[in-house]
Amino acid sequence: MTNLTFDLAGTRSTNRLGFGAMRITGRGIWKEPEDPVESRRVLERAIELGINFIDTANSYGPYVSERLIGETLRPYPDDLVIATKGGFKRPGPGRWNADCRPEALKEACEGSLQRLGLETIELYQLHTVDRRVPYEDAVGALKELQDEGKVRHIGVSNVSRDQLSRAQSIVEVVSVQNNYSVSRRDSEDVLDVCEQQGIAFIPWYPIANGNLAKPGGALDAIAREHGATPAQVSLAWLLHRSPAMIPIPGTSSVAHLEENTAARDLELTDDDLKRIEDAAG
Repeated sequence: MTNLTFDLAGTRSTNRLGFGAMRITGRGIWKEPEDPVESRRVLERAIELGINFIDTANSYGPYVSERLIGETLRPYPDDLVIATKGGFKRPGPGRWNADCRPEALKEACEGSLQRLGLETIELYQLHTVDRRVPYEDAVGALKELQDEGKVRHIGVSNVSRDQLSRAQSIVEVVSVQNNYSVSRRDSEDVLDVCEQQGIAFIPWYPIANGNLAKPGGALDAIAREHGATPAQVSLAWLLHRSPAMIPIPGTSSVAHLEENTAARDLELTDDDLKRIEDAAG
């Protein structure tokens, strides 16, 4: 296996398999989880398993994910990076409305600080691109939060290569979070820039779906050969794909968390990687 750590912002050593805390909330990423005890145990177990990068957002619940993290994990381990995001309003379950107005982002950040119990958020990410708000204005709001000491590092999400460049003209960008997996690779050009510039690339929805993961598909066949699952092969492939990659698979189940985390130990051969590439096209 390749190096399993990444120096976030060139200074903060981060284990390259993180945890996405979206699914510790209720159905539709809305309100309280069905099993609050299990959700808290998932967070505790993530730390026990050596995960030191947890990704969340004010919109998860909304507010529920951040609150559970703050209530469960404080006082935080010294090496833990909690990354959160602002930029979405939630009118109901399964509904996501962009709101990247500077005043909305500043309000969102203040709420995140309170729920997480932090004076400074280690990594604050612009969650989306709001077509109604000039992108430079939204990124500029995060720069103001950084200047005020409320945010240490800044990341962007769901961006093109051009949007990343525009953000970099305003602030140092230390992470990009885009939809990416072995079966969804629209952001290859953005990933290449991140790798070249030492920017963390955080793939959301990192586990492959579709034909690759179906019974008899390439991932399924390789998983059977290794005594693993297609999801574990998906995650192991991401860790092999780039040293800048920090996958953040999420779950509300301790058993599923442990299964995902075991992907760190899955050694894919050169032949495995070639078969996956050939099948993915």
